[in-house]
Amino acid sequence: MIEHELNLLTNFLVVGALLFGIGLIGFLTRRNMIIMFLSAEMMLQGVSVSLVAWGRYFNDLDGQILVIFIIAVAACEAALALALILMLFQRRGNLDIALWHDLRESNLPPYVDHELPEIPPYQSGPWPTLTPAGRRPDLPQQETDYRSHV
Repeated sequence: MIEHELNLLTNFLVVGALLFGIGLIGFLTRRNMIIMFLSAEMMLQGVSVSLVAWGRYFNDLDGQILVIFIIAVAACEAALALALILMLFQRRGNLDIALWHDLRESNLPPYVDHELPEIPPYQSGPWPTLTPAGRRPDLPQQETDYRSHV
């Protein structure tokens, strides 16, 4: 019975860690505010799954109670973030974080977006061709008389 509970805890913790990791990667790599907000919510849900798993493992309701508070805070955060995102979109017409670098502190340098180098076009050699149907390929006499691969 204990082994089953430990395996269940491990599975829940792995799922929670995956949710948190995917959310962290999404938050750090994306520049769209909505995607960043959704990634932060995914990180919160990963923590919530882990808290519920620990609460179930120890037969304690503290983890579940904390998750209820997290869900309440996330709902409030969603309303505020939606209002903020709509206001920022009305001002600039874009939700790219790089456009909002003027909101930084005055001692930080502005963000400079570097263009990626242009990829040269792919240079391919001649395409291989198949023997037309009904014609035998021209093989050397040595290849037909002595098969080295058999």
